[in-house]
Amino acid sequence: MSNTDFASLAIAELREFASFSAAEQRYIKRSLDVGLGRQDAFRLWARDSEEAASIRGQYVAYQELKTLRRAMPRSGGFDGVDDFIGKLVRVSAFDLAQERLSCFSAYRFLYERLLGADARPWLPAAFCGAAALPQIRPERRKGLLQSISEAAATAPGWSTRAPSFFPDYVEKEAA
Repeated sequence: MSNTDFASLAIAELREFASFSAAEQRYIKRSLDVGLGRQDAFRLWARDSEEAASIRGQYVAYQELKTLRRAMPRSGGFDGVDDFIGKLVRVSAFDLAQERLSCFSAYRFLYERLLGADARPWLPAAFCGAAALPQIRPERRKGLLQSISEAAATAPGWSTRAPSFFPDYVEKEAA
């Protein structure tokens, strides 16, 4: 891939991230710190005891990410699908229940980075499964399920290109 193509894709990812609400952007950056072990999420993101408890729960829920990365079904068959999708729905439900991701595109943006490009075919099913769970408030459930486009839900194929933009915490002085 040429540098121009890479730059164009990175700019598209930057624009997509910029289209998310400030709360979604903050949650995505925090989640990447937790899920990828980039920084101390408690120090950077916990503004109060409630948020610290949420981060603690996220660390516990995200323990499954390593298993999910290794167990991602690779063939067209159904071997391993039940274990993989069940765990992915459970982790996804945790994130959706936090009520900081309001749409499929923000969810997809986060999970492409947490799990990699190979997760793309599984994300619509996991999102719909998690969003439809009774643990998600009914009004929220409706909004989440309406946020996934027909094109995203029925895509005939998915890009295998790895994400290039990983948003990070920026100190206020540096910004």
